[in-house]
Amino acid sequence: MNRWPWKEVFLARHGETVWNREKRRQGRLDSPLTEAGIENAEQVAELVAGMAPDRLYSSPLGRARATAEIVGRRLGIPATVVDDLAEIDHGEVGGLTNAEIEELFPGLAERRRADKYRFRFPGGESYADADVRARRSWGAVHGARPLIVTHEMVGRMLIRNLLGIEPAEALRWNHPHGTVLRFDMVTRRVVLVSSEGSREVFAYGATILSRASN
Repeated sequence: MNRWPWKEVFLARHGETVWNREKRRQGRLDSPLTEAGIENAEQVAELVAGMAPDRLYSSPLGRARATAEIVGRRLGIPATVVDDLAEIDHGEVGGLTNAEIEELFPGLAERRRADKYRFRFPGGESYADADVRARRSWGAVHGARPLIVTHEMVGRMLIRNLLGIEPAEALRWNHPHGTVLRFDMVTRRVVLVSSEGSREVFAYGATILSRASN
């Protein structure tokens, strides 16, 4: 039984950025879309054009808004910004590579691996903090087939709340740039749609995804 008000939900990640390419943690900081990132946004626009989304929502961060603007132009739908869709705040490690983090904060990566859901970045947030925001953000989403443009990490908490799965399972989800997660809210099946085709990644509690790295 569908306890949510939507028939379908579409979830897209922002296009690739300069810091994605440099493997720097962005969090609430920002860097511009690369040429490939603009192509990612155009790919998302092409993929969702035939899915008939009726509302468009975006994180307030620049990389998500730039992606949503490209998608919105194709769909003819303006993007509504929802602050709670912002990426997890990385605090003092924002803008750093993993090597730089280990140099400046020795042992941080090991402490995070011990409890990734509850670990809080120095001066920032944890997945558990983002979980609260993600749950709240769904209350701002309307329409029958909304499209949400956001980020991979907070996206895992959006997925957790949407599907009612445990944190450990949600943390396994990956969401590549230029793809769309299509949620059928009646059957609770999820399909990852890309330019190469579609594949089912969730059905009745069975997650079929590779382990996430961040």
